[in-house]
Amino acid sequence: MFLMALDIFRLHETWWLQDGAHLAISGAITVVFAALGYAVHGVSRSGAVAGALVCFILFVSLGPPAFLALLALFVITWLATRVGRLRKQRLGTAERREGRSASQVFANLGTAALCALLHGLSGDFWWLIACAAAMSEAAADTVSSELGQAFSRRALLITNLETVPPGTDGGISLRGTAAGVLAACLVSAVCVATGMIPARWLFLAALAGVCGMLFDSFLGAWLERSGYVSNDVVNFASTLAAAVLGGLSAGLF
Repeated sequence: MFLMALDIFRLHETWWLQDGAHLAISGAITVVFAALGYAVHGVSRSGAVAGALVCFILFVSLGPPAFLALLALFVITWLATRVGRLRKQRLGTAERREGRSASQVFANLGTAALCALLHGLSGDFWWLIACAAAMSEAAADTVSSELGQAFSRRALLITNLETVPPGTDGGISLRGTAAGVLAACLVSAVCVATGMIPARWLFLAALAGVCGMLFDSFLGAWLERSGYVSNDVVNFASTLAAAVLGGLSAGLF
């Protein structure tokens, strides 16, 4: 039954690559999505171009389910960046008004796009779980950071539990972490609801995303806070860790 379900999902995905009209639809939706992202200041001009590339890869590799998961991720993270914006501005941690740049988009979504492309080329199902885990991590990381800064009076450094101001690299809070867990579950649930991944893998994808979120905090405390790496490097490494954990676990179990 499980193998039959995988064959159905695979057929549903790859038909987008077999017809020029479907590619045109994918391209048109991609352009509209990128334009809307730019219009609402979710991404900058370079970010819109990067987002369009990621969106197109996801669409042609996995079909509409991946696009809907990406759309859910965008809406969730965009709303999170708008919550408590005045407080974040006072803290000096608010996202730039023009939105995320190309490097930020690739850092957060590059892993998911790569996993989608590899699944489209190989058909191996664990790339689907890896893709879902990477998107869940991207949502969890952004939401935990943004809502933690908006609602928490203090944060604890994940490495030694030292009290630090909200927004500090490697700082975590109860409210922010809980919000991040919820975001990971929501994105994973969308992946299941749209048929991108089977329901049996929902918990695994969400758990891998949460683990990636915590890994992001460790890297932030150890490396980013000391100036050894940039936030983009930390974000990419964290989505990659979530994808590896999700994909390997699905392949083993």
